[in-house]
Amino acid sequence: MSAFGILCAAVIVEALITYIKTFIVDGKFQWQLLVAIALGVLVAIAYKLDLLALVGMVSNIPYIGYVLTGVLISRGSNYVFDLVKLISELAKKNK
Repeated sequence: MSAFGILCAAVIVEALITYIKTFIVDGKFQWQLLVAIALGVLVAIAYKLDLLALVGMVSNIPYIGYVLTGVLISRGSNYVFDLVKLISELAKKNK
């Protein structure tokens, strides 16, 4: 796995941990987070968006790349834009 792949995996794990920590705030379930994740995953599956496959990380588990990409999408456009920018910069340095 390349350094780039490790970075992508780290960002995805950070996103998942952040979501898990904020699902329940002050004893109340945050349904908006669940809706955001569901919509992100739906969009990723519908349009076959797999960020991990783009960086050469293909999973043996069907649809896992789409699901994880959907989680990233659900974080919002600023988050994804910053990630794509960082990925592009790292890819240029590795050439």
